[in-house]
Amino acid sequence: MTIDTLTPHPAAQRTRDARRSWWSDVRLVLVRELRPVVREPFSVVFGLVQPLVFLALFGPLLVGSVGSGLPAADVWLWFVPSVLVMTTLFGTSTTGSNLQDEMSAGSHERMLVTPLSRSSQIVGRSLKEIVPLVAQALLVVLVMLPFGLRPDPVGVVVGLALLAVLGVGLGAFSYALAIAVRSQEWMFWAVQQTVLFPLMILSGLLLPLETGPRWMQVASTVNPLRWVVDAERALFAGDLTATAVLWGFLAAGATAAVGLVVGVQAILRSTD
Repeated sequence: MTIDTLTPHPAAQRTRDARRSWWSDVRLVLVRELRPVVREPFSVVFGLVQPLVFLALFGPLLVGSVGSGLPAADVWLWFVPSVLVMTTLFGTSTTGSNLQDEMSAGSHERMLVTPLSRSSQIVGRSLKEIVPLVAQALLVVLVMLPFGLRPDPVGVVVGLALLAVLGVGLGAFSYALAIAVRSQEWMFWAVQQTVLFPLMILSGLLLPLETGPRWMQVASTVNPLRWVVDAERALFAGDLTATAVLWGFLAAGATAAVGLVVGVQAILRSTD
């Protein structure tokens, strides 16, 4: 009586090895990108200056105007999620400038000729954005607790996951832009600023869009950031099953998927 030894098909084995190798490449790039953040955690804190200024100066105006007749806590549940999305937008959309610095120093070219797959380099860089933006979001929530913010704990956790998905997509777009303009730093910032502010205004981050002109309301429907903002507000208020939450995850997921595809295509065509 003989027992046949089951051995994997060579093609299937190569596929598994390639998949495992690709994920190993992603992990290596992710660790490489996180090292500066770990060595200099102050950079994460420094990124909170802008959102805290908005909360300190713009928040009281909302309490006195938009929030008339409402408890201050309700206004914070409306505005703090907006600030978290704004922090994600500003933080991840500028990360491409770091890649431009690497291009100027020649380290990006050296990365391209390593055995690391090019697609893993974009994915690893983009995943790195999760760590600083989640850390900053948590700090903002903690800072606002003494001022009356009372978010739903589960909603906060789900909201952070939503921000993480959005941040991956925006980071990938930023890296793709940096590769496209290469060493033209002025062009990177021109495009980034031109796209950033319309996205922010048409998302209802700072003021309700319901009181704006009809054309702005229509334009906001094709702005993925608008759906993420609505979802974050619903989550912080504890309305976890709201339709806005579903639309927010769909918008963030689509942003991440398209951003990664664009980023991967950009680095595959990159020659330096």
